[in-house]
Amino acid sequence: MASTENSASSPKARHLTPIRWALPIVVVTLLASLLGVMYLDYIVDPEKNLHDFPIALVNQDDGDDLGTPEKPQKVNFGDQVAKGLQDAVPSDKIDLRVLGINEAQLQMQSAQVYGTIIIPSDFSKRLGILGVGSVVPGEISKPVITLQTNPRTGAFATAITQKFGEQALSQVQEQVGKQLTEQVKAELAPAPGGPPAPELTAATTLVLAEPLDIVVDQFRPLPGGSGEGLTAFFYSLLLLLIGMVGAMIIHQLIDSALGFLPTEWGPWYVHYPKAPISRVRTLLLKWAAVVTMAVLVSAALMAIAEGLGMPIDKPLLLFIYGAFVITAVGVTCTSTLAAVGTAGLIINLIIFIILGLPSSGGTVPIEATPKYFGWLANFEPMHQVFLGTRSILYFEGNAQAGLARGFWMSALGLAIGLVFGLGITAYYDRKGLERKPSAEAATPA
Repeated sequence: MASTENSASSPKARHLTPIRWALPIVVVTLLASLLGVMYLDYIVDPEKNLHDFPIALVNQDDGDDLGTPEKPQKVNFGDQVAKGLQDAVPSDKIDLRVLGINEAQLQMQSAQVYGTIIIPSDFSKRLGILGVGSVVPGEISKPVITLQTNPRTGAFATAITQKFGEQALSQVQEQVGKQLTEQVKAELAPAPGGPPAPELTAATTLVLAEPLDIVVDQFRPLPGGSGEGLTAFFYSLLLLLIGMVGAMIIHQLIDSALGFLPTEWGPWYVHYPKAPISRVRTLLLKWAAVVTMAVLVSAALMAIAEGLGMPIDKPLLLFIYGAFVITAVGVTCTSTLAAVGTAGLIINLIIFIILGLPSSGGTVPIEATPKYFGWLANFEPMHQVFLGTRSILYFEGNAQAGLARGFWMSALGLAIGLVFGLGITAYYDRKGLERKPSAEAATPA
């Protein structure tokens, strides 16, 4: 039978001592400070934090023969450009991977690289034609170097790739321009006793100074409704928040219904009689509620996303993955609450939110954050959830693009939550540690 006594009027009500009054303020201040460090440190200076940022370099240049039949001269300007890029790019910031075109495309499709620099097969031939054509009438075209961005890895990663390409290829433009200008001047140099060399016109000088056509292109552009690559991050955030917050709500309401916690409705205070149920059975009841919630909420999120026009190529896979992630997070959170009680709220907040969001890689790539974020990303739930969601939404569920890691890490988290929750509650039950007020708490102050 429910009781409706007002706790403030109870003679056993305990007054807050200064230490008890100050404790929540200290806890919130410490959490806020940790939150400030984590969130500001990863966004303040991404360029300074840049490390191991993967870019592919593809050199398809076949070279060309610029000599005469008597003195053949085989040249490969593509090799020179590739070597110059490798020497100029800071290896501590950029991981420049020299790959074939097929391997580079595979790594782009699986989100292993953020961009690709492509030197085409006719690069030397076109550069040689440009050198000759700059002083001979006729139509000529500049040799092309293509910078392919990978927009499905995120807008911030694309911006970093474009900035890198602008800086690195500008140096290539300048170096090739100087080399080509010197080569043309050498070819125009007069023979001993011959007529003077013709002067290069201003237009020719300008063409030779900037001989390359640098093209920025998108590799598999994102479809409309993808939020410039942010829908994967926010969908992942929803799955994580629902799993964590949903578990806390389920924990609170079931404990209230079983009489372990009081329930307040406005000015009314209700405390139901304590149900004769073990800790293990209570936890199993909460887990059943979490699983049911996960299925219903995943379906609701799918319907909302579809209604808002968000492109989903694999809806069934996203629904299953979403329900699985919510279940894994919810089970782990309820196990933490069952093990440590109210302090579990703080633990869950630190693990899933304070440490998780900055190390997710969903907005700023891990390679553009301080290195300890990369360490956190090895096990933090948010990063694993994001990789799986991004793979389903943008990379057709490619296992190598993050789905395999997202699934197995979520499965590991679920297993840890199940074993930990059952182990600790069974231990409490065997020790006779029932959920009831301690003798000290029951004694009037």
